[in-house]
Amino acid sequence: MPQLLLELFSEEIPARMQAQAAKDLERMAREHLAAAGFLPEALKTFAGPRRLTLVAEGLPLAQADRQEELKGPRVGAPPQALEGFLRKAGLTQDQLVERDGVWMAFIEKKGRPTPEIVAEMVEAIVRGFPWPKSMTWGTKKLRWVRPLKRILCVLDREVVPFAIEGIPSGDVTEGHRFMGDGQPFVAKDFDEYAAGLEAHFVVLDVEERKARILEGCKTLCFARHLELVEDQGLLDEVAGLAEWPTPVLGDMDPAFLDLPSEVIRTSMRTHQKYFAVRKAGEAGLAPHFITIANIQAADGGAVIAAGNAKVLSSRLSDARFFWDEDVKVGFEPWLEKLNGVTFHAKLGTMAERVERIVALAGEIAPLVGADVEKTREAARLAKADLASQMVGEFPELQGIMGGYYARTFGLDGEIADAVRDHYKPQGPSDAVPTAPVSVAVALADKLDTLVGFFAIDEKPTGSKDPYALRRAALGVIRIVLENGLRVPLNEVAFGASVSLEAGRAKPEERLSVAELANTPELAPSVVAMLREMDAKGVAPDFRLSSEKVQKVEAYVDDLVSFFADRLKVTFRDQGKRHDLVDAVFALGDDDLARIVARVEALDGFLKTDDGKNLLAGYKRASNILKAEEKKGPLPTGAPAEPAADSAAEVGLYNALRLLDKPLKEALAQEDFTGAMTQLAELRGPVDAYLDGVFVNEPEHRDNRLKTLAAVRDAMGQVADFGLIAG
Repeated sequence: MPQLLLELFSEEIPARMQAQAAKDLERMAREHLAAAGFLPEALKTFAGPRRLTLVAEGLPLAQADRQEELKGPRVGAPPQALEGFLRKAGLTQDQLVERDGVWMAFIEKKGRPTPEIVAEMVEAIVRGFPWPKSMTWGTKKLRWVRPLKRILCVLDREVVPFAIEGIPSGDVTEGHRFMGDGQPFVAKDFDEYAAGLEAHFVVLDVEERKARILEGCKTLCFARHLELVEDQGLLDEVAGLAEWPTPVLGDMDPAFLDLPSEVIRTSMRTHQKYFAVRKAGEAGLAPHFITIANIQAADGGAVIAAGNAKVLSSRLSDARFFWDEDVKVGFEPWLEKLNGVTFHAKLGTMAERVERIVALAGEIAPLVGADVEKTREAARLAKADLASQMVGEFPELQGIMGGYYARTFGLDGEIADAVRDHYKPQGPSDAVPTAPVSVAVALADKLDTLVGFFAIDEKPTGSKDPYALRRAALGVIRIVLENGLRVPLNEVAFGASVSLEAGRAKPEERLSVAELANTPELAPSVVAMLREMDAKGVAPDFRLSSEKVQKVEAYVDDLVSFFADRLKVTFRDQGKRHDLVDAVFALGDDDLARIVARVEALDGFLKTDDGKNLLAGYKRASNILKAEEKKGPLPTGAPAEPAADSAAEVGLYNALRLLDKPLKEALAQEDFTGAMTQLAELRGPVDAYLDGVFVNEPEHRDNRLKTLAAVRDAMGQVADFGLIAG
């Protein structure tokens, strides 16, 4: 069947936009073709520095005739409604068909030639393409990422005729800007097109360009006994910058190697798009770089390498100047500058944020086995490098440079590591900090961010998360779980929140902890938390009005729910059931490690026959209790021992009695697998009870409802089974 080939040829398309542009082109083409009743056998798109390409296989040469069905007003509707429908359909009433009391119109539509449909589709795609940024030119009626130069559009080896703002379609395209001899060539189908581009020094497929770059880089390195420092992000970018990517190895001044390797790599990557290299088998960088040229030079790239080396030397000279100037200044002047740096209009300056992080890190330190004084000092210095010249030039080096400067100034190694690592993890592939001081500061930094933005109601919505709060929450979860930490999330978040609000409150709004603890508006759990904080000696700084504490309670609850959602994402990514997270979080536990242990034990239990059947029994029991609760209050208290002649009742009563102690012991020891094993003992008695006992028998109703409630309560010590699907 016929093949459609489309190329939209323009000036340079920014590399960062190309991957999404290919996806958008495929999506829009599929939608338009589907609307016309076409289902291509295959459809693929390509994006490169100057062209977007689409090839669709298996399109018919014409659209099939079809019948369009229109639903009209109901029979007996006002005449005006019927008249309006007839005008819209272009029919008379005798042409309508009555179906289920509704007037229906059936309109026969003749199929159109595919070229007409394709021409309309291409124009709609070009005029409605969702570029992040675009420009207008010429008549200023056409917007494209850069000026559109050519449109190649052929179907079944014939040109699809149309024009968009003076740009006619055709079967001609061109190759490489410099190496392609400047002569356009004809392409009647995709095979001719791909072969023509290759002959004119254009690699069409981005994956092929990436492979070509990697292979060329590794070949150059092998010849000089070097290794490529691989960088996937940079590879993705440079593959979108060159149509005929040609790696070129250049030399840099070895004197620059005394700069931190991150500075050298960032300077290479950010400004010049160079790959770094190292000596084979060694950790440090080698005095060389690889740049990706867009031409195959006759001299093997010698002139290109020399020119790029001069540019790199200038960049690294700037970096050396920043380093030399920074080490003359030191942390204290930088900390002073943070007083003039606004973190957020509603959350104060960066210096105020540092104070909060210091207080929170000091509270977290004992929980993770860190030295409190070292932790507080590391937290105090963690953000100082934001005021350094190096980080001003290379923001991506924040934290990293602080660690280097800390070591240069002779500070304790644990403090330097904590300053360096406190932003970690910054993504799923980033390692988490493991040293106790680093862990405490990293947790404090992320929790302060989360608490602060939840306090001012700047929570993530839909796909929008401008302050990277989802990443911060996942970072907290990974740090806690991968280090096996026992951190009471509610208490830490509450303490951070009250500290934040206290810093923003007026003196006359504040109450002492003793006064707050006697405020009737506060929930008992909040009062208990305040008293516990008082006993730990962290309460004197947390003086706040009861209204503000109630506000804190509300958004801390939201924050804990947010963590539950992030934990679900973690479980989903691991292929585990995320509804179990809700079932465990419903218990009010805020220890992430314990929550995960419960969820994993519960997940294993529910995969067994005992688990599946006990869950079904729980839901039956709960449904009975809910139905009876609608009639009036349920009886309370423990069930009495039933009559001996009711074997099913006696069996469940004894099973509950025997379960109580070992279940509580297993939970106290955090042996959740053992707790599930104990619950499994209920499976048979619960099934027998539900199948053989009439609960609503008047004489025994209250005791039997108490028995069902006892089953629900026993299982509820492990999880809220009512929130589990299935």
